[in-house]
Amino acid sequence: MSGRVVVEATNVSKKFRLIHERNNSLKATILRGRRVVAEDFWALRDVSFGVKQGETFGLIGENGSGKSTMLKCLTRILTPNEGSVRVEGKVSALLELGAGFHPELSGRENVFLNGAILGLPQSELKKRFDEIVEFAGVGAFIDEPVKNYSSGMYVRLGFSVAINVDPDVLFVDEVLAVGDEAFMRKCNDKFTELRRAGKTIVLVSHGMSAVQNLCDRVAWFSHGQVMRIGPPKEVIDAYTDTVTVDRHVDEYGHPRWGSGEGRIVGVMWIDSDGEPTSRLHCGQPALLRMHYEMSEPIERPVFAVTFRTLGGFEVSTPSTRDVGCEPDKLDGPGHVDLRFDSLRLLPGTYEASFFLSDHARLHAYDVRRDLIRFDVEAGDGHETTGVAALGAQWTVIDESSP
Repeated sequence: MSGRVVVEATNVSKKFRLIHERNNSLKATILRGRRVVAEDFWALRDVSFGVKQGETFGLIGENGSGKSTMLKCLTRILTPNEGSVRVEGKVSALLELGAGFHPELSGRENVFLNGAILGLPQSELKKRFDEIVEFAGVGAFIDEPVKNYSSGMYVRLGFSVAINVDPDVLFVDEVLAVGDEAFMRKCNDKFTELRRAGKTIVLVSHGMSAVQNLCDRVAWFSHGQVMRIGPPKEVIDAYTDTVTVDRHVDEYGHPRWGSGEGRIVGVMWIDSDGEPTSRLHCGQPALLRMHYEMSEPIERPVFAVTFRTLGGFEVSTPSTRDVGCEPDKLDGPGHVDLRFDSLRLLPGTYEASFFLSDHARLHAYDVRRDLIRFDVEAGDGHETTGVAALGAQWTVIDESSP
């Protein structure tokens, strides 16, 4: 990442006219004595930031906070009322996938049409055509009209065209999760490839995990203004602290939220003698116990734990639902054990967050963020870098010997 700023917003403000009452006839205009009832809405107010070459920069915030409007200003789809934007290099934007497609034209024809809209010459599109079609996985249907495509095929082809423009700067708005799981993996690999090639990426997303894992820095938008810019974990924590319903700080100073019908009242690591411990070792057995209390019966509750490094990297989030450990109903107190035959975390310091939710994992009864911090010491693992000791065995065969 160089120190040169290639994407810059300087005191950007953007307003829209919100029409509350429109006159639909000349008679209405004469009787009311006015044409419309409207007011100005400022979607952005005095926004400034810079993105360095090779940096992945995230924009987060609630719906209507101004982040997508900011992205459209940067891509010149919208013109700011005040301030200015500057973008250096070749630009591609993944905003509305397939927006330039004509439904009556075939996939092949739309590749060339959409590619031309994005600035690729026909000669370059011909060179990349096979790669675009292979990436999208629509080869058998490439000469069919796109109106006959499924929604998944449609967005995959749009994504494939846009991502193969080979931009210097890529703008992305909520399209990191298009298609099925296999295609999502291909998309993530492509983003990794672009980052390694030193491309600059500016993305808008509501997926905090993706933002935290992909971005170098994050800007939090609220009501058209930038509230904070900084490292992903720091900014995401500040943002989520303000938007979650029923959120407060528990007696230990950790963020906590949920509707409260069930509560996680205590967590601890347990040693082989059944006693609380703070000493964990890589590759050795470990047991994490969660004590709960239900103030009323809860059907099919789900318990989960997220392990993160201090830098905010999510190592794993095991849950009771993942393994079919699903009680029909819980009422009153109890505990849940998460047992590791061999703890695979490499030596280091980690944080754990705890979750109690309904079976669909859409409603939180109790969430306790970063409740405990613990250290893993050296043990049976031999790896020296990363976060996990996989326990694999090496074998070297010298085939040059007779």
